[in-house]
Formats: sequence, structure tokens, C-alpha cells
Amino acid sequence: MNFLDTMIGRADRLLRTVAGPVPAQRPSPAKELPPTHLDDDARRHAAGLMRVNHTGEVCAQALYEGQAMVAKAAHVRRALRHAAAEEEDHLSWCEERLRELHARPSVFNPLFYGASFAMGAVTGLLGDRVSLGFVHATEDRVVAHLEDHQRTLPEDDHRSRAIIEQMREDEAEHGEAALDLGGSPFPAPVRALMAASAKLMTETTYRL
Repeated sequence: MNFLDTMIGRADRLLRTVAGPVPAQRPSPAKELPPTHLDDDARRHAAGLMRVNHTGEVCAQALYEGQAMVAKAAHVRRALRHAAAEEEDHLSWCEERLRELHARPSVFNPLFYGASFAMGAVTGLLGDRVSLGFVHATEDRVVAHLEDHQRTLPEDDHRSRAIIEQMREDEAEHGEAALDLGGSPFPAPVRALMAASAKLMTETTYRL
């Protein structure tokens, strides 16, 4: 593809990611589960958690796109694209669950997309080992965050719980795959800074 084709493709991905809907390649893990009644407080809490997860998947799309754009090795680009495709499933599942909970995605998604794309491109320019290490550190943080959601979800919200469990499994695999491809593990201070940034995103998007 020429430069214009590439730019059009990236613009299309951005619009589909932040405006939706994004088609899923796999059926939602909640597909066969019956709906359960949640009172208003439980529904709002579940919606807040799924909104956070949806924004996380928006960030993942942007991050992988930025990294793949500047990746040096073809096999690294392929791995990033493959992970992004699975993240599209997560994005679709979270969006569908938000609709079921009578909630909407975060209004800050375009801002987080832009910031994540830039971060992905910067880490990618530092080399594939750093870029893949960043994937591992990010996915490790996401797994911890999803496990926390599993503990705090309303007990009867089986549909959200099924989605989050499959997401957790996929994210753990992405992180391990990044190390297997040669990613360099990040030091603890950098991971702590990443956790602080993730907390800001979580607190911002839980309600808005």
C-alpha cells in the first residue's frame, strides 16, 4: 500500500474503534448465559467496570497500531496485528455488554486512543525488544486489573464475569507471547509508573 492507503486504513481503524461497532471474530463468552436482574446500584457498578474495560481495549487497539507501524521485524508486526485482532473481540464484547447494561462508552475514548497510539509509536521506535517488553508490562497490569474486577463485580452478573474471564486469559497469553518473541522485562519503577497511569484512566472512565 502507498502512504495514502496506509493513512486511510489507520483513520478507518480509529473511527471504528472509538465510534463502533467493531465486529467480533469470536462469539461473546456471555452469549449462552441467561440475563440476570441487577438492581440500579449493581447495574451502575457493572457498567462502570465494563466502561473501564472498553476504554482499555480502545487503548490496546491504538497501542498495537502505533507499535506495528514502526516495528523493525516482520514477525513482530505480525504478532502485534494478531494480538490486536483478539483485542477487537474484547472491544466488541465490552461494547455489547454496555448496551445490555443501558450504558455508553467513555466520552474520553478519542483522547485515550491518541495518547496510546503515540505511546505505542514511541516505544516501537526504541526497538522491538523494548516495544515487546512494553506489551508484556501492559498486559501484566491489565491482568491484575481484570482480576480486581472479578472480585468486585456484582455476584449475579454472570455475563460480565464470563467476558472478563476470557479477556484475562487472552491478555495473559499476549503478555507471555511478547516475552517469548524477545521482549525485555521492564524494571519495577517503570511498571509502577505505568500502574499509576492506568489508575488515572480507570478513575476517569468509570463514570464518564
